[in-house]
Amino acid sequence: MEPAVLGGKLASSLVAPLVKKLFVTGGPGAGLVDRPVRLDRLVSFRGERRTLGEKEVRGLAGKLVAGSLDSPGEPPFPRDETESVTDALTARLLALGDLDMDDVQAVRLGHGELAARLRQQAYGSAGGLSTDARYFLDSATEWACLHVLEFFTRRSTFVARTLVAQTRGQTELIAKVDELITRVPRPDARDTAFERRYLPYVAEQHNRITIYGIDLRDAPDRWPLEVAYLSLEATAEEEHTALPGEDAEPERTVSLPAETALTTHDRILLRGDAGSGKTTLVQWLAVTAARDGDRVPYVLPLRTLTRAGVLPSPAAFLTAVGCPLTPPEGWAERVLGAGRGLVLVDGLDEIPAADRHRTRDWLLALIRAFPGNRWLLTSRPTAVRPDWLAAEGFRELFLTPMRRDDVTTFVRRWHAAAEAPEFEARLLDSLHTKRDLARLATNPLMCGLICALHRERRGYLPTGRKELYDSALTMLLVRRDRERGMEAVELSEEAQLELLQRLAYALVLSGRTEMSVETAEGIVERALPSVASAAGQGDAATVLRALVLRSGLLRQPGEGSLDFVHRTFQDYLGARYAVEEGHLDVLAGRAGDTQWEDVIRMAVAHARPGERAVLLRRLLAEDTPRLTLLALACLEHATALDPAVRAEVEARAGALIPPGSTDEAKALAEAGPLVLELLPGPEGLTDAEAHGVTITASLLATGEPGGALAVLRRFRKHSNLEVRRQLVGTWGRFDTAEYATEVLDHLDRTGLFLTCRTSAQRAAVASMRPWGWLSFQGAHGVPEILRCVADPGTVEELSLVNNHDLADLAELSAFRSLQRLMLSECGSMRGVDRLAEIPLRNLVIVHVPDLTGLRQLDSVLRLSVVEELPGTRLTHTLPAAAPLEYLFLGPGTTDNTGLRGLSHWATLQTLSLSPSASLTAADWAEVTRLPSLTTLYLDAALFPDMLGPIPVLSGITHLHLTAVTGDEDMSVLPVGLPHVGTVIVQTAPGARLDTARFVTLFPEAEVVFDER
Repeated sequence: MEPAVLGGKLASSLVAPLVKKLFVTGGPGAGLVDRPVRLDRLVSFRGERRTLGEKEVRGLAGKLVAGSLDSPGEPPFPRDETESVTDALTARLLALGDLDMDDVQAVRLGHGELAARLRQQAYGSAGGLSTDARYFLDSATEWACLHVLEFFTRRSTFVARTLVAQTRGQTELIAKVDELITRVPRPDARDTAFERRYLPYVAEQHNRITIYGIDLRDAPDRWPLEVAYLSLEATAEEEHTALPGEDAEPERTVSLPAETALTTHDRILLRGDAGSGKTTLVQWLAVTAARDGDRVPYVLPLRTLTRAGVLPSPAAFLTAVGCPLTPPEGWAERVLGAGRGLVLVDGLDEIPAADRHRTRDWLLALIRAFPGNRWLLTSRPTAVRPDWLAAEGFRELFLTPMRRDDVTTFVRRWHAAAEAPEFEARLLDSLHTKRDLARLATNPLMCGLICALHRERRGYLPTGRKELYDSALTMLLVRRDRERGMEAVELSEEAQLELLQRLAYALVLSGRTEMSVETAEGIVERALPSVASAAGQGDAATVLRALVLRSGLLRQPGEGSLDFVHRTFQDYLGARYAVEEGHLDVLAGRAGDTQWEDVIRMAVAHARPGERAVLLRRLLAEDTPRLTLLALACLEHATALDPAVRAEVEARAGALIPPGSTDEAKALAEAGPLVLELLPGPEGLTDAEAHGVTITASLLATGEPGGALAVLRRFRKHSNLEVRRQLVGTWGRFDTAEYATEVLDHLDRTGLFLTCRTSAQRAAVASMRPWGWLSFQGAHGVPEILRCVADPGTVEELSLVNNHDLADLAELSAFRSLQRLMLSECGSMRGVDRLAEIPLRNLVIVHVPDLTGLRQLDSVLRLSVVEELPGTRLTHTLPAAAPLEYLFLGPGTTDNTGLRGLSHWATLQTLSLSPSASLTAADWAEVTRLPSLTTLYLDAALFPDMLGPIPVLSGITHLHLTAVTGDEDMSVLPVGLPHVGTVIVQTAPGARLDTARFVTLFPEAEVVFDER
């Protein structure tokens, strides 16, 4: 028997006598009644007859912990954590007296749920403990709860009741200990020991990044991640949708800090432009996961993995990325099998297009074999189609350009790290006053280069992208103190550029971002005879080593491999070489490959006027929207160009304007700020076109806020709801007060939420006409919210999201006219019953752990809940006296209750189900007893295995199917719902359905498709 398990069994034998001491000894008149006894009267550290204090309870916990450590075999956790574990266990035992339940309810819950309640009641007690210590603490809590329930069932007053027959007996309860140990085995000791080495290695390996330009003057070239990391914003289109049956949410675009993306969704495809910070984000996620210990991170750069030809299995993850640590056999499979992995796959765009389908198959095979883990894949925006992984549940996010505040923060951190404070204020002034310069500072790479050039040139800065890169290359190639023992090899700037651009072009042609050192040496060797200043410096290997050490543009990510420090430099130098060699046909021939977009833009910048005209005409000759817009984007870099060619490009691109869809609007924005001058409207545009124009202008706001504002201002009187939502949703891209005055205060408020994320936005609300629908995201106190609302009585709908400062709901009573309230991710919120003073008709509760008092909200007509309900029936928690007409039960909500008690609400007209547990015959029986039910929402995740034995529901006339991917078997529905007249099919994001299949399935109904 494994020593750790033996120790666990010995600890179990200590629990019974220690638990017994926690409870008062029955005496005359104590508990001799025929009703349950509340826990706070039973425990010996509460009430009038307390015999134990916190000190004594800690002593009991200490004995249990000490007994476990002294048992034979390996200690269950490090001995230096003994005191912390004892404190945590004491807090959980003391929490028995704070539970709002009686002994019968406790027995009904079972030992597992009772232990979960104690963990929740003593939340935070396990903070700072190691993985082993937390595992022991949870096990000890469950063992204690087993014996607590045994103690209850053995009390004479409890046994006398009829409910005892429904509870577990003593033999069954004790046997559960062995069952628990078998069902949840301790992690293999070798795995634990390895992770104690691996996690610190990951944290150290990825905790340093390059801040471009700082390494010029006797400074290290890598800096701590926490110093350099800048939290950027990611956006998701149409992800923040309303709950089924609810009113539509205010924005189609949801914004969130990029590093929090995986906390709300387990599968993310993150798109971002070159230099936007994708790889840095991967490093940040790996470091934070390794330090927190809650997930085991695997950082998998695809350019390194594909070089070996065969993509690795989990067992080869560490070897494939050059990790020097050797895990126990089968360790990676055990980690992923337990759902503890964080798999970070970086650089889909950095591998050839031919390899991407193979990569997709590899990734999906891993996901299907190891569900429950978290997955992040990064890519440039256009490397794969928008729905490339949507059907597999991947949420697509886009890293947005840096905003003005982000740029300011970056500049300040850069100058602090570079110890050059004297240049900081001057550069910030330039960035705030020079529009062309501000347009360049849109991502961390460009900001770093601008900071470095500004310091290097003592305040002189280039004005265009090509000049910026030219200056940066000069700065990097001639920088001082980089010889590092290579004084014998002297390479001029031109010689370095010649060799570097040949290496870059070879990578561009191969579609890769990494090559072997052997291949690079071959390229250098062939180039040496024509590079006079390098020819006499030694053989190819010597010159290549000098290039790596001195240029600052090449690096060796692994043994025997070579790449550029950033993809942008590779594309820029590759384009330079292609133009010098006259390879315009090659460039035009590869224009259809999205990996060549930046290469072609830079080639236009390098080319002479005649060459530019030839290349642009070749792009137009393909007569495709993407290449026409690429030609339009190239105009930004065409300093001198035949006016006729420029006019032809603009005319052809004008035919693509206005954009008629979200995808077309995004593609148009890729062409750059010059598009703003071509955007029409609002006169003469359809609603879809007007919406597309506002999306394009919004996306261009970061680089050209003045021009974007001028476009959006024209649409402030538009009547279409989607257009107005877009105008509201893009507020954060502009100056807060100016946008509120120029756009928001002129909008028709009908059906429109105004969302506030910052204190500045909150303050701006006070200066505008009243908003009836308001949403506050983040830590906004209710008093602060009230101060920005002149008359709380005008607010009819209120949404509070991610607000962990919200505690006392009584403060919301000032909103005396509130009809709809949404509370989402408000973890500190207590006292839902205090909302009874408000005439609420519509209540949405999402991930709010304390639902105490919900039963008392008798005025609610529409209720949506996404949180596990306590008790065994819906009537135990939901408002029994409320005349509910609509009810949404989300994932995990009914895991304990099922649909038991649902038929109590005979007034229900609409029911929406998205459970995470299978529906049973008893659940459907409750549905059949709803006389007014006519509308049914079913989540696609129910099909086919979780739907259960659906009966014939003759009263259902409207069916809504949500999050449909197209692969579900829904053949049972026509039989179960014979009188359905309307079917609305809402797709999962990016999914494309065979509409004919659904029309055939419901031949007598009107089938409507809502594509997301």
